[in-house]
Amino acid sequence: MMCGMCEAHVNEAVRKAFPVKKVTSSHAKKQTVILSETELDTAALAEAIRSTGYQVGATQKEPYKKKGLFG
Repeated sequence: MMCGMCEAHVNEAVRKAFPVKKVTSSHAKKQTVILSETELDTAALAEAIRSTGYQVGATQKEPYKKKGLFG
């Protein structure tokens, strides 16, 4: 990703492919962070991003932790 428009393209591709809570991309950090209550198929996610013309590097998964009213 080289600019804010690139970030928007990646974010839109992810939103179209999966029911995510939030997706944020940063060309400066060279990363996309996705919050989802369900586990995403990593291969399908990579394909959705590649279909926009961008490359996918390493992926990392962490459990989604829903915050309560008090933190």
